[in-house]
Order: sequence, then C-alpha cells, then structure tokens
Amino acid sequence: MAILTINGVQIDVDIREELERYEWDRPTWHADRLTAASPFREDRTPSFYVYYEDTATAKAGYFGDSGTGERGGFIKLLAFLREETEEETAFYLAETYGTGEGDTGLKLRIPRLKIVEPKRPLAEDLLTDVMIGPNDYLTNRGISEEVQRKAGVGIDGLTVVIPWRLHNNRLANVKYRSTHNKAFWYAKGGLPIRELVYGIETVYEDRAKIAVLSEAEIDALSWRTAGFCGIATGGSKFSSEKADILSQSPIEHLIVITDNDSAGEKLRKEVELKMRGKVRLAHGYITEGYKDANDLLMAEGEDALKRVVDRAEVVGFKVGFGNIRTFGRRRLS
Repeated sequence: MAILTINGVQIDVDIREELERYEWDRPTWHADRLTAASPFREDRTPSFYVYYEDTATAKAGYFGDSGTGERGGFIKLLAFLREETEEETAFYLAETYGTGEGDTGLKLRIPRLKIVEPKRPLAEDLLTDVMIGPNDYLTNRGISEEVQRKAGVGIDGLTVVIPWRLHNNRLANVKYRSTHNKAFWYAKGGLPIRELVYGIETVYEDRAKIAVLSEAEIDALSWRTAGFCGIATGGSKFSSEKADILSQSPIEHLIVITDNDSAGEKLRKEVELKMRGKVRLAHGYITEGYKDANDLLMAEGEDALKRVVDRAEVVGFKVGFGNIRTFGRRRLS
C-alpha cells in the first residue's frame, strides 16, 4: 500500500492491486515497480515503468515511458487505463480506499466535498485556439472530411481535439488524443464521461431511429463515414447514465458493435443487460482479423462496414437484421 494525496487528503492505496486489474504486454513485477511494454504506443521492448512502492528516487504511483518521455502520477495513469477523466479516477480512489471498506484497520471516512453549484457544460471558447476542420490524422484513418466537419473535430499541434456534446449540442467535454501514440486526456472541469454518450447530438439533429454503438470516437466517425449514425461509449464501460441517455433518445434500433477483444465482449454484455427492453437490440461483429471498425475501414473500405451491419443478429432471434442497411443507413449531406 502507498500513501497518495487526493483532493488534499492522504489515502492509503494499493497501487499494485490496481495495476493487476489490467493486461500488460511483457510485464515484470519487481519488488517495487512494474516494467512492461508501453500502454501508450506500439512498443516491442519493455520501456514503461510504474512504481507501486516508494523508493529513494521515486514516489509510489510515478510512471514513465522512456521511449517517449511521457511522465506523470498515478491518477493520470489510472485515468488512462480506466478510460475516464482524472476527476472521476480521483473520486473512484477516494470511494474505494478512503472508507475503510475491505480493510480491518481503522480509517477515517473522507468528508464529502460540498458542491456549491452543479457542474455545467464547458464554454465553447475552450475550442477557440483549435484548428477546427478536417485534419490529416483522421483523413489518413479513412474518416471523410464531411464527417469531420459535422463532428467539429480539430487539431492542436500533434493532438486531435474531439468535442463531446450533450443532446442539445452544448459542449460537455473535450477529448485530446495524441497523433503519435495512444495517450489521451480530457478537458479539466468537463462533465464526467460516464454521464455522456459520444455523438448523441447527431441522433437528435437527424432524429435517427437506428444507430451503431461502438467504443471509441474514431469508430463512431468510421460508421458515419460508411453512412450510419455512429455513436460511442468512449471506452469499455457502459454506465446506467449512458443507458438512460440512449433510452430517452429517438433511437429505436441499436446495433452494438464493439472491439474484437475481451473488453469489447464485456461491454457488449453490459449494453444488452441495461438496454434490453428499452430499444430493439442487435449485435454486429467486426470481421475476424481486425480490432475495431476503424481498422476494418482502413483495410477494406466502407462496404466492409456495411457487411458487418448486414450480418447483425437481433437479440433474441437467430436471424440477421436482413435489409436493415437499406433503411438504417443514411447519407450525410
């Protein structure tokens, strides 16, 4: 266990246990640290490290990627692994380790912060310095310029900027994604990602009755490039808040197409559990050999994505959606 300061309060956190919840490539669990291939990029040699015990040279929770120079504290790393904002991760750690649950030792319950006013959507001027419009990174990944313009994505140096909006088009959060590795982070003060669905504003704008739900924003943009109403969870978790957003939307048919991995399969089951009976559900599966919709789009083009939808199976039946692509696909104008 290690002492971390969260919101000004010292909390005893089991960093190694938290790290063991995730799959690592080429891991070595040393007495005081984990070394592994970097989770932020393609890495053939273990160049990533994170300390789970204090040492003479580093605090517990400190991580680094010797290949890129990426450095930071444990909350930043765990937020990346949990696919959420740093504020959400801090809240998770305080709830998990600050109450004494699961520990026979005496701990004081961390007092709840008094919120003077509820969180509000972000101001649009957050995007003032961002070059909004098509960028080479997304274009090279097969996302059409038309889709990029409608989504309001942009570029800031070597970072792609992806706005997250509420159903009424107000700016809720902003995701910043590096163009040279897998690192990403969210805007400070934005609404929690667990309370948002990426692309929900397009559902309302188009009064879309059929939508394809994926994990990442770039997958949602891939589906839009293929002519579908693409939305995303933003990660491999599906909260009750996300379920409420979708069930209250115009969507009547939801086609769930997650990544081809264990996390994607877990997400698929969570969506079915929370959405069954609220919308008509179908499961689509990315062609074997490809990780996600964007990989398939880059390799085989839009028609390959359309075939995935054609093969989708309605929940509760052993038949496909049939001709759903004909009336479920829309052409962006």
